Amino acid sequence: MGGGKGASATGDGLLRRRRRRRLGRAGVVGAVLTVGAAGVGWAVYAKLDGNITSDEAAAAELARYEKERPTALVRGAQNLLLIGSDSRSGEGNADYGRDDGTERSDTTILLHLAAGRDSATAVSLPRDLMVDVPGCRRPDGSRTRPVFAQFNYAYGVGGSACTVRTVEKLTGVRIDHHVVVDFEGFKRMVDALDGVEVCLREPVDDKDAKLKLPAGRVTLDGEQALGYVRARKSLGDGSDTDRMDRQQRFLGALVSKVQSNDVLLNPVKLYPVLDAATSSLTTDPDLASLRGLYDLVRGLRGIPTERVQFLTVPREAYAGDANRDQLVEPEAEKLFARLRTDEPVAIEAAPPPNARDTGTGSPNPREPSGGVSPAPTFTGNTAAEDICE
Repeated sequence: MGGGKGASATGDGLLRRRRRRRLGRAGVVGAVLTVGAAGVGWAVYAKLDGNITSDEAAAAELARYEKERPTALVRGAQNLLLIGSDSRSGEGNADYGRDDGTERSDTTILLHLAAGRDSATAVSLPRDLMVDVPGCRRPDGSRTRPVFAQFNYAYGVGGSACTVRTVEKLTGVRIDHHVVVDFEGFKRMVDALDGVEVCLREPVDDKDAKLKLPAGRVTLDGEQALGYVRARKSLGDGSDTDRMDRQQRFLGALVSKVQSNDVLLNPVKLYPVLDAATSSLTTDPDLASLRGLYDLVRGLRGIPTERVQFLTVPREAYAGDANRDQLVEPEAEKLFARLRTDEPVAIEAAPPPNARDTGTGSPNPREPSGGVSPAPTFTGNTAAEDICE
């Protein structure tokens, strides 16, 4: 019996030693996998973080003029200037025209994020709007004189810093951040999303814009999307008004696509979107990191699409040149005042295309009984709207 007990004890000890070896090997494998996953995660983070270009020159220029810049009036509210550059330099961009060394702001949008992050209001600023452009630093270090010129002149002579200062002078709104996206970056982002769906009232056949599309619901790839938001000859009435309306509706569709669970909760789709987005951006230094962008985007995820609004600043044909624009006052100032003080901006749908007149987006002049002025209402749309319905 004593021999039996010894054998049993020996067997138990052997089993325990084998179990410890198995657990040890499992622990090593687990540690390796954990370190490996962390390494991959860090590599992905580092790549995405390194994609973003920091606009150090603009930051230095804006700091030089800090004393003349507007003061932020509402804690927590933020204003971003989104600039679509028509630069022909860089990979893929030469297809859109000759690179003459001059960049212009093809599209500029002032995006206001409410302090409570319960709404976002995007205001398009026409490139042909006549404005006071301050004296700005050129890329070669020389300086321009203040001039009254069309809005996109500011980006052409002084880049993003000059554009920010021009917008602040025009609106009195403090710009907290700016983001510049070029043609190629825009295309890559749309392609990374597997396209964005829009609705066309009529078929499109435009060789210059590289567009041949049927009427109805259409999913645009990156090349088609770029042609869609830039075309003027074959879509709508050929005006910049109609082009900005299309840009706003496309951005609304883009917001809806990005907010969908199909993208946000799918790492396989989310990574290429993040890669395309970050590699196409030039931002102020505070945004030029994944952490900076995350802090910004985190507050946007909960905004319902019906509270993401798009409109164009109230304007009309410029008195000195019908091919240029000027602000409609006091309507424009009422809009800017509401953005400065973080007051809600009310919008209503534009009338059908054949019922439009000036397209100024002027406030609704109606007053309630008692003569108390109502909050102004501007013409616009939301990311939740669908013109096919």
